[in-house]
Amino acid sequence: MKKPTIKVAIVGRPNVGKSALFNRMCEQRIAIVDEMEGVTRDRLYADTDYFGTHFELIDTAGIDPKGDGAFNREVIAQSQMAIEEADAILMVVDAQLGALPLDLIVNQIVRKSGKPHILAINKVEGQTESMKHDFYPLGIAKMIEVSAIHGRGMEELFEAILEEVDVTEKEPVEEGVKLAIIGRPNVGKSTMLNSILKEQRAVVSDIAGTTRDSIDVQHKVNDQVFTLIDTAGIRRKHKEEIVVDKFAAIRTTRAIERSDICIMVIDVNEGLTTQEKHILSDIESAKKGCILFLNKWDKTSGVRMEHVRRDIVNQSPFLKECPMIFGSALCNRNLDKIFEVGMQVYEQLHRRISTSDLNEYLERAMQLNHPPMVMGKRLRVYYMTQIEVSPPQFILFVNYKDRITPTYQKYLMNEFRKRYGFKGSPIRFYIKKKAQKELPHLSARS
Repeated sequence: MKKPTIKVAIVGRPNVGKSALFNRMCEQRIAIVDEMEGVTRDRLYADTDYFGTHFELIDTAGIDPKGDGAFNREVIAQSQMAIEEADAILMVVDAQLGALPLDLIVNQIVRKSGKPHILAINKVEGQTESMKHDFYPLGIAKMIEVSAIHGRGMEELFEAILEEVDVTEKEPVEEGVKLAIIGRPNVGKSTMLNSILKEQRAVVSDIAGTTRDSIDVQHKVNDQVFTLIDTAGIRRKHKEEIVVDKFAAIRTTRAIERSDICIMVIDVNEGLTTQEKHILSDIESAKKGCILFLNKWDKTSGVRMEHVRRDIVNQSPFLKECPMIFGSALCNRNLDKIFEVGMQVYEQLHRRISTSDLNEYLERAMQLNHPPMVMGKRLRVYYMTQIEVSPPQFILFVNYKDRITPTYQKYLMNEFRKRYGFKGSPIRFYIKKKAQKELPHLSARS
């Protein structure tokens, strides 16, 4: 459960340091910062605290109504949406350049919202005199001089926001189950997010790599709260031609790490690529739950689901345990199943099994297939117990660790899956040595 939160939208024309200020205020390198204009496209969210008060900061793309970029209309719409949902607006300007005509246009948009707004005069590093007089034409009462690079003026900025918004009127927010939408560029991740939310939450186009930052948004299904994390598509290393793509890949990796379950979106018409296998390996290594969403099924013909399923499963043992959903993000087909299956996987991730039940399974598995002889001596397994959830982790106590072969470990894992399932959940077996005299062992009776 999150604390009562003040939402603050950070807006301004391009290249005034909005993302740098966003990172400084939340004390993390979340937003991508680059000298190239237009790096931020979607609105980006992050949480931070100031002396016990919780803030949700919203970073936005630079507003330029006369811009001619491929996504200019969409990114302006994203900024306007951020303004609409915010409690207060932080308008950022460049102290080095003064009030430009474009700043006046942004100011008009902010004023029309009727929301409390504060002017953050950025890039005052090295300035000894006040720069406020240059921005009097904007007519904004509260002006704070800041340096996103050096951290100057951050406390004054938070205090100014608190003077404008009463946090006692805010309700706590529940995070719920965190689902990261993962995949290659242009497989339909942002379209999926927009279809689920029934709004243009993320910028969508046919150009691969439109989404660069990770985006968090909450969604409730049957009283269950989910936090959806839309991510930039991960490119192959040699295709990361600009630094922004490298940072986007890092953000996606972090999104995997902080999620509960990853929704791996695959273009069913292209099949499972080498890059997607790498991404799935990252998800497995991060010990996260995984669901495969085979997207663009509406565009297929003459293909049977069971054939596609078999081809994918045959490419990796991990995929055999991942639930698969065939659907279409564009047509909103089977998107509701993501949450139904997501809850099932979440419950499996947090499932606990008693030691007595585990040892009953273990003894049965050893009866069906006796432990191997290694160097003339047989492996003995004393007992098994669960040590952790999310993901489920187990320890097997044996007489000698080097006598449990990879083949027998795989056998035990397969038997474990047959008995307990844990669909979509990674499982970890750890082997630990225990002297035979310390414990009674489980016998593999004939």
